[in-house]
Amino acid sequence: MNRTAELPVLIGQAGPLNGQRWVIGQVLMMGREPGCDIVIPDRQVSRYHARLTPGPEGVLLEDLGSKNGTYVNANLISDPQMLQDSDLLQIALVQSFVFLSSDATMPMEGMDLPVISRASRRLFLDTRSRRVWVGTQEVLPPLSASQFRLLQALYDQQGEVVSRQELVSAVWGGEEAFGVSDQALDALARRLRERLTALDPRHNYILTVRGHGLRLDNPAA
Repeated sequence: MNRTAELPVLIGQAGPLNGQRWVIGQVLMMGREPGCDIVIPDRQVSRYHARLTPGPEGVLLEDLGSKNGTYVNANLISDPQMLQDSDLLQIALVQSFVFLSSDATMPMEGMDLPVISRASRRLFLDTRSRRVWVGTQEVLPPLSASQFRLLQALYDQQGEVVSRQELVSAVWGGEEAFGVSDQALDALARRLRERLTALDPRHNYILTVRGHGLRLDNPAA
């Protein structure tokens, strides 16, 4: 049995290391310094920016006091954080990575997305890497976790009206969904619209159907 395939991996996405891959079998230092295990050649990246440490409980990500920050799923971290499968990491908003808990779960063709799939609709969402494209432009920095969950709930039923209750459950889930106001959902939808409109101001992707919910209008490319 190939034990390497059981180890977690990090795959470079948007940025200078796009497409490169690292098996996390030992501590990996990330930064601008040439001696780092993962070298990101950009002045916005600190010399020793962040560290990945594998252990019995998983992989721990630590920011090493960097100037421009380390992000997990678009959230700036200050304390060490255990990574979860498919988490999206960003180093100073310069280089993004997707974390996979096991190499065995990685698609055979890596993380590159099929051109046909991306070209068939104007907006494309990849659930595994948590990346979103509007036309040929990737949404960067990535959507927040709550924005992505809202878009995914609409994307999975695009063209159909998704009820407010269903959207609240998809975004907040479990007990947290109780007491979530319409205003909170509307504010989240407004921020998501703004992110998409910034890349395609000619089209409104998130439509409000009064008295019912929201609908994703995702025309053919």
